[in-house]
Amino acid sequence: MSSVIGGVLPLAVGVAISPVPIIAVILMLLSMRAGGASAGFGLGWIVGILFATGIFVLLAGVIDASDSNGTSATVSWVKIGLGALLLLLAARQWRSRDTGGQPPKWMRAVDELDFLKSAGLGFGLAAVNPKNLLLCASAGIVIGSAAVSGGEQVIALVVYTALAGTTVLIPVIGYAVAGDRMRGPLDNLKVWLQANNAAVMSVLLLVIGAVVLGRGVGGF
Repeated sequence: MSSVIGGVLPLAVGVAISPVPIIAVILMLLSMRAGGASAGFGLGWIVGILFATGIFVLLAGVIDASDSNGTSATVSWVKIGLGALLLLLAARQWRSRDTGGQPPKWMRAVDELDFLKSAGLGFGLAAVNPKNLLLCASAGIVIGSAAVSGGEQVIALVVYTALAGTTVLIPVIGYAVAGDRMRGPLDNLKVWLQANNAAVMSVLLLVIGAVVLGRGVGGF
């Protein structure tokens, strides 16, 4: 069980420090509908992570997870493929680092988002966004192919989701508790992330892609 948690920990960190959802939730907390929009986004983000990762946990269970060596070659190849894709995304992010680091255009419409729309946005960024989807897919394969019971897989999935969602949930909870005192620090963090999100994400994807690729190669 501990080895499974250890295996998904860097992937959870990768999702957690992804700049775009953090910028999005900060913008919502600075908007006119701060409470409802940020709560909806947080809920959608957690559900999206749980959904995307859970799908790959189930898919990993369908894959033949044991051969004569006790290690599935199919799972290893899947990990190699995911690692390679993460490395390609890292290179793409690095090339885009000098474009101004501006967030997507949809962030300009944050003031108009209500609870349901922001929940849908949170779900989409977690479960559809290619970078997060690859990280969740990698975590799902790790959990689903581990030689542990179904209950332990569920625990690992919940732990992964909780860790991956912390950086979105903490500002939401902090704003609900602290209110106006959060506005200054949140605004400063937003500016820094907007300026550096491409560089942060490229380094992150490079490290995690290398880890996933290495685990895939080590499975043979």
